[in-house]
Amino acid sequence: MPKGLTFPRFAPRAPWWGPDLQTLRNTLRGPVVPAAPGRAERLLLPLADGSGDRLAALWERPAAGLPGAPLVVVIHGLGGDETSAYVRASASHLLARGHPVLRLNLRGAGPSRPLCRQQYHAGRSEDLRDALRGLPAEACTHGLVLMGYSLGGNMLLKFLAEYGRETPGLHGAVAISAPIDLARSSRRILERRNGLYHRHLLAGMKREALAAASNTDEERRILREVRTIIEFDERIVAPRNGFAGADDYYARNHARQFLPAIEVETLLVHALDDPWIPAPMYTGFAWDRNPRLHPLLPSGGGHVGFHAADSRTPWHDRCVLRFLAHLAAAGRPAAEAAAPSTA
Repeated sequence: MPKGLTFPRFAPRAPWWGPDLQTLRNTLRGPVVPAAPGRAERLLLPLADGSGDRLAALWERPAAGLPGAPLVVVIHGLGGDETSAYVRASASHLLARGHPVLRLNLRGAGPSRPLCRQQYHAGRSEDLRDALRGLPAEACTHGLVLMGYSLGGNMLLKFLAEYGRETPGLHGAVAISAPIDLARSSRRILERRNGLYHRHLLAGMKREALAAASNTDEERRILREVRTIIEFDERIVAPRNGFAGADDYYARNHARQFLPAIEVETLLVHALDDPWIPAPMYTGFAWDRNPRLHPLLPSGGGHVGFHAADSRTPWHDRCVLRFLAHLAAAGRPAAEAAAPSTA
C-alpha cells in the first residue's frame, strides 16, 4: 500500500459469520439504505458500435457537495443494475459524504434493457468507454473515479488496461470481488457447495437473455436446455459475441492478464473466503510488479459482503472513502499526469 494509506481491520458482524452468510446477508435481510438529499437525473448514453443501443444511468448530485470531489461511476455485477443493494448502499454512502455518483446500467440490464438489443458480458469494456465519453461535461468537472463490482469489476479492470490512459480526468478505480480469472470462477460456481448460488445466477442469466429484443427462436430453445453457467457461456454468450466458445470467451476477457498494463491507481478488494472466487487467483499474482495496483485482501467478507462488526456501513464502502481521500491527496488525474509538458 502507498505510504499513509491504511484501512480498518475487517471482522464480521454477528450473526453474519462465515463466507456464505456474508454473501447472502443482503438477500436474507435487505439493507436499510438512507436516501441522501440532492438531485438525480436520468442519462441515456449512446454506444458507438452501430447497434443503436444506449445505456441508462442515474446521475446523482449531493445537496452539500465536497469541493473538488470527482464523479464516482458505480458499475454493477452479474444480474444486477442500479437498484442492486450493494450499488444503492455505495451510492448512499458516497453522496452523504459529498461525492457525486453515477449508477451505470450495463447493456441490457435494468433500465438499459428496453434501450438495447444486445447484452453485456465480462469483457465489454468498449461499452464503458463509450458511456464515459457520452457524459455531460458538467458531470466530469472534477474528474472520475470508477468502481466496479464482481463481473463489472472484471470489465472495469480490462477497461483500465485498454482505455485508462486515454480517459480524461481519470483519478483511479476500485474493483470489488472481481472474478479476475473467469474460467476458474466458472468452474468454482459449479462445485456442489455452490449449488444454490449456481441455480440462482443461472436463472437470472436466462431471464436477462430471454428479455433481449434480438432473441431468435433457436436461442430461446437453447436457453430452455442450458443447465450450467459454462454451457450458457458456450451456447449463448460466445456465439452472440463472436467467440469460438466459452474457453475463448474466458481466455480473451479475464482481467488477470490485463493487470500488468494498468497505469492508474487501482484498489482491488477481495475476501479470501469468497465462495465464488478462489483466493489463489489473487494471492498468486505478483502485485509488486505493478505499483499502481493495491490489493486489499481480508480473510473474511464473502462475495460482495463485508458486513463488519464495527459499523452498519459496509466495510468496503468505508475503505473506498479512504482510497478517495488518498487519490485527492496524491494530486492530478492519471490522464493529466501522462500528458507531455508544454512548459
